[in-house]
Amino acid sequence: MENLAGLDRCYSFINLQLRPPDQPIAHRAVTARRPAVTISRQAGCGALVVAEKLAALLQPHTPPDVPPWTVFDRNLMEKVLADHNLPARLAKFLPEDRINALQEIMDNVFNAGPGTETIIRQTAETILHLAELGGAIIIGRGGNLITARLKNVLHVRLVAPLEQRVQHAHAFYNMSEKAAREFCVQEDQGRRRYLKKYFNADPDDPLLQHLVINTGMVSYDEAARLLADAVLARLPK
Repeated sequence: MENLAGLDRCYSFINLQLRPPDQPIAHRAVTARRPAVTISRQAGCGALVVAEKLAALLQPHTPPDVPPWTVFDRNLMEKVLADHNLPARLAKFLPEDRINALQEIMDNVFNAGPGTETIIRQTAETILHLAELGGAIIIGRGGNLITARLKNVLHVRLVAPLEQRVQHAHAFYNMSEKAAREFCVQEDQGRRRYLKKYFNADPDDPLLQHLVINTGMVSYDEAARLLADAVLARLPK
């Protein structure tokens, strides 16, 4: 049920972005520079919990005529891509010079190679457009690497000791401790392979992030507040 509610929020965000604007072009250019956030994480760090808390902290600072802060996690992103025209539709609401710049980024990320799987490129295009529009909190999928050249995006990685991550997965996903441990180890390995294959990058490289937060040493509330302060510092003046 929570996943369906999250999916509804994602589509609501996109539909508001696609709505014909009542504001002049100058205002749309400003809203397009809203900050966005990418969250890279070790499995079981509470990324989704932190992201939802972050969105709640940022929302009071958002004008009423602007789409709300919305969390896109891995599973929701896959469902959003059921609409295969999504990147093209979102691109219509970006200035033409920005569309060309984003296409150049995509070509550099994937070298425009014919062997790139369609779904991977579609995901990357969607992430790039959502980040450019701003107001999106994107979890995983190499979001920090895809959007590395966008100045409005804050990149964070969440880490924590394995034992604490196992306990979080055990409680959050309602699985046994043994299954939670296997989940954390296998997810980390899978994400490492994914980034290595498609981006030739190591997720543990701290130079890819603005911030690295250890949720084993700070609470999820504290992590969200740290991120909110960093995001608010980037709001257009």
